[in-house]
Amino acid sequence: MLARPVRIAVALVLALGAVLFLALGPARAAEKPKVVATFSILGDIVAAVGRDMIELTVLVGPDGDAHVYQPTPADAKAVAQAQLIVVNGLGFEGWIDRLVKAARTKGTVVAASQGIQPQAVRERGRAHGHGHDHGHGAKGKAPDPHAWQDLRNGAAYARTIAAALASIDAGNAAAYRANGEAYAASLLALDAEIRAAFAAIPRAQRKVVTAHDAFGYFSTAYGVDFVAPVGVSTEAEASAGDVAKLIRQIKKERIGAVFVETVTDKRLAEQIVRETGARMGGTLYADALSKAGGPADSYVKMFRHNARQLVEALAGKNM
Repeated sequence: MLARPVRIAVALVLALGAVLFLALGPARAAEKPKVVATFSILGDIVAAVGRDMIELTVLVGPDGDAHVYQPTPADAKAVAQAQLIVVNGLGFEGWIDRLVKAARTKGTVVAASQGIQPQAVRERGRAHGHGHDHGHGAKGKAPDPHAWQDLRNGAAYARTIAAALASIDAGNAAAYRANGEAYAASLLALDAEIRAAFAAIPRAQRKVVTAHDAFGYFSTAYGVDFVAPVGVSTEAEASAGDVAKLIRQIKKERIGAVFVETVTDKRLAEQIVRETGARMGGTLYADALSKAGGPADSYVKMFRHNARQLVEALAGKNM
């Protein structure tokens, strides 16, 4: 039997070990992978897959314009500390490569759009909109970065993000993949619902005007023609000639609805309404979610809101 002083010493060591376990064990268990997403729509998809297993930072928040965003020192710090940086890719975030380089991050950078067949930016003067090359080559040949505007691509984003999270956090890999598949399934179900709603509207009737050409993928997926006076980037500005040509087209084709977008100046849309007699069809969310509590504060709600606005304008009925 141990002498009493020895028993006391052993007890103290065990007690100290227990205290250290309680102090350090849970803290280590509570450490979550730090993940950065570049803008609000992408951030919502990452959050749907990662849930409470990750610590997420979104650089460009709700109602923010990622086309013209200027990164802050806080952004550089977040990127430097991140294990995973999720970007859209396809030239959408023109500033992200510089930010990643400046932050000297050791984290993994993954493009959510990888593996998706990109659409080309439509050439200036085409019926559906005007091109802006984002620095990727000849006019009309650059990839349109707004791939999330097709819900099937959104489902692919979710699966890519799930695989990326699994690669940096093997302990939760199965949960990430399950979340990604469940979320992708919900997006595909919504995709089928929206396709059916537009299919009920005569094809020739599905024409609207938007401020910039962010809906190319939506157009292809759901059969709605979007006419825009400027290109895919909000950095572009419509010339007087562009606007005059668009006004002539609206009158000729009797396009009845003009929509504004949350990240663009609505004065151009108002001018078009005044000069054509078309009606203002409502607000669409193209490149950013609304603030919390708004009509489009998640990717799913954004799609439902946009589809509802369009269906009501084109068919005169509720969705």
